Amino acid sequence: MILPPAFYEQDTVTVAKDLLGCLLVHREEAGVTMGWIVEVEAYLQGDPAAHSYRGETLRNRAMFGPAGHAYVYRIYGLHTCVNVVTGPEGTGEAVLVRALEPAAGIERMQERRGMSDPVSLCSGPGKLTQALGITMDLDGTSLSDGPLQVWSPGSLPDRRPEGRDGEIVQTTRVGITKAADLPLRFYLKGSRYVSRR
Repeated sequence: MILPPAFYEQDTVTVAKDLLGCLLVHREEAGVTMGWIVEVEAYLQGDPAAHSYRGETLRNRAMFGPAGHAYVYRIYGLHTCVNVVTGPEGTGEAVLVRALEPAAGIERMQERRGMSDPVSLCSGPGKLTQALGITMDLDGTSLSDGPLQVWSPGSLPDRRPEGRDGEIVQTTRVGITKAADLPLRFYLKGSRYVSRR
């Protein structure tokens, strides 16, 4: 059910595509919140838009490995974003989780976001971390045996995310100015839960 570390050691674009339909799960004392991953972006070695582009720093240390750990960072001083670290240790590659389709703990997500519309709860990287309670404390934690995990697509029997039979749309990334032409954003076709089409 929980994806093994070896899953994240693959090529980053492969991991990005394979994450679609998987479940991002946050296990807390207060309960479990989870959602199907419906939109991601890949950030590669030598990519001017990647936080690793200028080398390792205190802020981006988790991005350099090992694979299968969370890289959590703050944007605009307000929101956190969660990435899964990929590839060989030291390469500085990761996949940003951009949107989720809520699957469990929805009432808790609604309380945290102060809204009821399930389609808008996790339709953006800052929204989904707020909904799932993902904080900077989770930066660098293992996605296999920590409180934040990624589960395989079939982990909820008889349930699956929206999307036309798992067909993937590949397009350019959102909200960046450098390397904005690279087609490194992927989402499930037909999902209402993506951040934008």
